[in-house]
Amino acid sequence: MANQTSDFYFYLLPFGIDGGENIILFFIFFLCYVICLIWNAVIILLIYTDSHLQIPMYFFLRNLSLVDICYSSVTVPKLLDIFLSGDNSISFNHCFVQFYFFTALACTEIFLLTVMAYDRYIAVCKSLHYPLLMKQKTCNLFVVVSWASGCSNSLFVTIVASKIPFCNSKVIYQLYCDIKPMLKISCGNTMTTEVTVYLETFFMGFCPFLCIMLSYSKIISNVLRLKSKGKRRKTFSTCTSHLTIIIIFYGTLFFVYTMPSVAHLKTVEQIFSSLFLAAVPSLNPLIYSLRNNEIKTAFK
Repeated sequence: MANQTSDFYFYLLPFGIDGGENIILFFIFFLCYVICLIWNAVIILLIYTDSHLQIPMYFFLRNLSLVDICYSSVTVPKLLDIFLSGDNSISFNHCFVQFYFFTALACTEIFLLTVMAYDRYIAVCKSLHYPLLMKQKTCNLFVVVSWASGCSNSLFVTIVASKIPFCNSKVIYQLYCDIKPMLKISCGNTMTTEVTVYLETFFMGFCPFLCIMLSYSKIISNVLRLKSKGKRRKTFSTCTSHLTIIIIFYGTLFFVYTMPSVAHLKTVEQIFSSLFLAAVPSLNPLIYSLRNNEIKTAFK
């Protein structure tokens, strides 16, 4: 099979740039990438060194920042090279390595966000049992399971995607190697692959989202029962940063993977993809920094 040889190349076509240089896009993505690296590295360092931040919520945030650094680093450097050099080719092996790590890290982030929602639910709704239910050993287990689930799920999807038959069409209308544009350029029957991908998306994307929404519905219900407005505001303020990140993350994810792949929407789809790749990892630590007094104190 041609798509199983090392000399088979795909051609990424970000924003319709066919091997041409684009300095403006280079600087935009480069700036977002640098901000992502710096902000997330600072968050990791602050949480690791500040004794006041040694609680489960910040332990999970530290892991979230690590995931953000990694999944941006998997995709953005290649994108920067395309904008700067004009070489938009990527080998079959390199493409699927990128696809594997990006999918693994995106799934890991989904699971971490779900765990963080559960942590907030326990903190607000079962506060008396919080120290018992969220021991360090339990938190470590949650993180290990999140990474293991993300990596194993990605391995399964990558193996399925690598079996897609590619013929003459090698142009991927996306900023990175992904299953959705790959299915569009395949030349064989991909019904089984598409069904598999939809089922995987449901269980690994939609089900965690339902768990998050269930956690926050209980949190909101609990907060509304508090008689004091001050207590309501203080209690819900511990959740607003995480909830904001979830809305941004799932909002961009929803548009990228549910938008129809038609010609006049390709640019719009890639704009949301660029937000998912560069903007969201940069915004996550910024949102926590601006809306969290403990992080602000640690900065000072």
